[in-house]
Amino acid sequence: MRKLLLLMLLAVAIRPAIAQRPLNPDSAVTTKQQVTVKGKSIPYNATTGMQPVWDENGKTIAGLFFTYYERSDIKDRASRPLVISFNGGPGSASVWMHIAYTGPRLLNIDDEGYPVQPYGYRENPESILDVADIVYVNPVNTGYSRMAEGVDKDKMKEKFFGVNADVKYLAEWINTFVTRKGRWASPKYLIGESYGTTRVSGLALELQNSHWMYLNGVILVSPTDLGIERSGPVDAALRLPYFAATAWYHKKLPQDLQQKDLDVLLPEVEAFTTNELLPAIAQGGFIEEAHKKKIVSKMARYAGLSEQSIQNYNLDVPTNFFWKELLRNEGYTIGRLDSRYKGIDRQDAGDRPDFNAELTAWLHAFTPAINMYLRNELKYKTDVKYNMFGPVHPWNRSNDRTGENLRQAMAQNPYLHVLFQAGYYDGATDYFNSKYSMWQLDPSGKLKNRLDWKGYRSGHMMYLRKEDLVKSNDDLREFIRKSLPKAGQPAKY
Repeated sequence: MRKLLLLMLLAVAIRPAIAQRPLNPDSAVTTKQQVTVKGKSIPYNATTGMQPVWDENGKTIAGLFFTYYERSDIKDRASRPLVISFNGGPGSASVWMHIAYTGPRLLNIDDEGYPVQPYGYRENPESILDVADIVYVNPVNTGYSRMAEGVDKDKMKEKFFGVNADVKYLAEWINTFVTRKGRWASPKYLIGESYGTTRVSGLALELQNSHWMYLNGVILVSPTDLGIERSGPVDAALRLPYFAATAWYHKKLPQDLQQKDLDVLLPEVEAFTTNELLPAIAQGGFIEEAHKKKIVSKMARYAGLSEQSIQNYNLDVPTNFFWKELLRNEGYTIGRLDSRYKGIDRQDAGDRPDFNAELTAWLHAFTPAINMYLRNELKYKTDVKYNMFGPVHPWNRSNDRTGENLRQAMAQNPYLHVLFQAGYYDGATDYFNSKYSMWQLDPSGKLKNRLDWKGYRSGHMMYLRKEDLVKSNDDLREFIRKSLPKAGQPAKY
């Protein structure tokens, strides 16, 4: 009995230490690695660990987990590009692009991006490490990043969890990282995926105006709306090209449309969307009935839906309904972030899927791989849980002007180029909305020679499909090459 009581007291005594599982907010481990990219062996140093976030008084308030890949056979680091990589959420770790897109290791999936066992990873023959060094950054509460021990976590939320707070502290962190690693002379690029595009768009101006750090490029992978207004008829109309792409993939279009290649079909749907559908929705209940019937008929043809369902929604078909309806008769739903994926609901009735089929599949594949990779290959040992998605809510979304921030940064910096990358089957941040963001980012048209857009036959994470992994990384290489000024070329208009 005394022994049992002693064990119980010991368990109580050590429980707080186990629950907190503190990390040193300023520590790292480096290993030497190599990867074969495009048939050439690339040696590199991989540094992974924590770098602090300080408050205005110099007190450590958080530690951000990062992984930094630096090619080790480069003599002239000043001309070597540095890519700073963020994922989104908000609340998502940097895992997705890290081990599935640009990094030197690639998780085990099939050629279309579906999970396979045994779990694990292999070399990424398409990694951009041949042309640029890369650091993957995890904002507070994502990955292993955490607030520091002893801080008032409720009070600290306003310093971390919001559009503008996020940009402000991450810019400070980047400044410290670039200084510590001696990369001020290097051409610098930001890449963000999903909410990460909001983040890097804001960072472009914050780095420039508050840290005097000027970028060569910003890459927006599956971009959000960037604070660019599109409510009402615009929001309703812009969904249709995505509906058409998805219906085409699942072979739900009329035969004459189905036999067209996607590259032929989509421009036709886009033209109808901007020239006919948008004005029709804008007329609301005062549209002429004969004209409305014509619009409904064409919209149904392109969306793979019945005319009645489009009538029921007054031309404003919600994406939730589309994901439930398109394959309802076959007993499947389709994925939100990647509509190639199918799900099974409890019942076929209803107006939205029970779950996101694609996200479940991705977590299935990514979670074992990143935990194995960090511990086994990069030698980062900790008992802290790796947060694929961390607690960052409520997130303050007020005063989101990140699209305008990016435009200002481009206008002030003639070196700065921007690349949009989008998957045709992404229903969360759909491809036509990303085109609209690009068009509205620069209403004057004076910056369009530094704006570029690329589309891929996959979803939110277009790089999960093998063919698009090759194409999207090659597009990054070309973008970096194109945005590097010639020696002595001044930044001026």
